Amino acid sequence: MATVGVIGAGIAGLTAAWTLRKRGIDVRVLEASERLGGKIRTEQAEDLLIDAGPDSFLSSKPPGLALVNELGLNDQIISTLSNGGGTFILHDGKLEALPEGMTLLVPADPRAIMSTPLLSPVGKIRLLGDYVIPRSRKTEDESVASFMRRRVGREAFEHLAEPLLSGIFAGDADQLSILATYPRLRATEREYGGLIRGAMAMRKTASGASTRQFTPFVSLRNGLSQLIDGLADAIGRERIVMETPAREITARNGAYCVTTDAGQQQFDAIILAIPAPSASALLAEIDPELASLAGTIPYISSTTISLAFNAAEVADQQQGRGFVIPRREGRTLTAVTWTSNKFGGRVPEGLALLRGFVGRAGDEAPALLPDDELIPIVRRELADILGITATPTTVRTYRWPKAMPQYTVGHLDRLQSMERRLTTHPGLRLTGAAYRGVGIPDCIADAQTQATQIADWLAAASGEG
Repeated sequence: MATVGVIGAGIAGLTAAWTLRKRGIDVRVLEASERLGGKIRTEQAEDLLIDAGPDSFLSSKPPGLALVNELGLNDQIISTLSNGGGTFILHDGKLEALPEGMTLLVPADPRAIMSTPLLSPVGKIRLLGDYVIPRSRKTEDESVASFMRRRVGREAFEHLAEPLLSGIFAGDADQLSILATYPRLRATEREYGGLIRGAMAMRKTASGASTRQFTPFVSLRNGLSQLIDGLADAIGRERIVMETPAREITARNGAYCVTTDAGQQQFDAIILAIPAPSASALLAEIDPELASLAGTIPYISSTTISLAFNAAEVADQQQGRGFVIPRREGRTLTAVTWTSNKFGGRVPEGLALLRGFVGRAGDEAPALLPDDELIPIVRRELADILGITATPTTVRTYRWPKAMPQYTVGHLDRLQSMERRLTTHPGLRLTGAAYRGVGIPDCIADAQTQATQIADWLAAASGEG
């Protein structure tokens, strides 16, 4: 029986392993750390349920919900609280509501554009200019910032689009690729002639559609680690080896040899489901050019800080589900989520839980500060913005050094070059957030694709395909 080695036990690696197991292929998963899940990590802290990394995923992308259902966890899906409130943007030191009907990073309703205090009269007129600005016929890549400034103007970009983008990618919009991060924006410009027209059409279509079963963002009742545990159980935990980093990979006689501290293991195929820099180091012996391409994908560092308070002491300071903070505000915090207003079952009665985010492209240093320096900064900014002066009952900090890949301009061209190199190594695939989508459903879909390609190749090579 063919054996495939999967390096990395995050959501992509475990999904790849499970996809292979369903095809009857023997799998061994090697994980360098002492825990499963990669950036997905749920902890129980003094009766609080805290997601240290992502806390939800998009229900509109089918692979996420489909995998949850396949693992028998469908009854564990929870939607966001209906009474959690809205989302805000910090503007000149004051929280302002995100305009109604935000679609494609712009308000879908011209009335919302005209009424929002987030834009000056000149900024509103310039945003509405999206109606008459001709569509671009260019096909080459450009930055998200360049695209948005061209369509809606500098002010709408800086005050509306940039903080929302930062909340998703923690990146520099002047560097992020429009084709890799928001291809729908370019496609909408082509189809409708502008973003506002496109947003209005999409809102109209959505309003006429049947009622969805779930809210746009969903989670699992016991946190997202429940998905990781479900995958590990389905794969078989005996096939997952923890605290076993791969030190070297070589190709010999049509097979792959993985060297670890415990010795060498041989596999018929390999899937690397680890960050691109780590993959680059392991690929150096097999394919220096592929290794070099993987090494060009940049990463940034971030940190989440969860703070619990006595609910009575912050009752007047809780505004909606949270807010995002534009770069222009000059804050260390990039966003804040009221976790207790977002999902049920996260806090016991009498407590409120929020989560702050620190670190983005061009401003990573705060994310790496020690707790005794970072937490006072976060508390000062919470006091300035929300008026919270209460002492937290619990504080948990989770650092993610160089954990967020950045899809910079030219990212898709780099992927094409990598795919050309991979055609010379049919038993080798790369998957994970570094390549074809950073969201959980994107990682699931890509892992399934890469694992299926390996399974098909093995079947063909054995004469079973």
